[in-house]
Amino acid sequence: MCRSIKPLRLPDRPATETEIHEAALQYVRKVSGFRKPSRANQEAFDAAVREVADATRRMLEILPSKLGREAA
Repeated sequence: MCRSIKPLRLPDRPATETEIHEAALQYVRKVSGFRKPSRANQEAFDAAVREVADATRRMLEILPSKLGREAA
């Protein structure tokens, strides 16, 4: 299922908020099967994107950056 999900950030710099949001949106679209949800599902879709983006942000804060590893 995830073979077509592409990397959305470059490994030599921190991810931007836009990249985090786009990655979350791509993931939720892939898992839900909807490119654009119906009005009835929009709230749940948007909430899922926010939650995935938040989880992604937390993960990136914990992971050592490639820049940090190269400087060490």
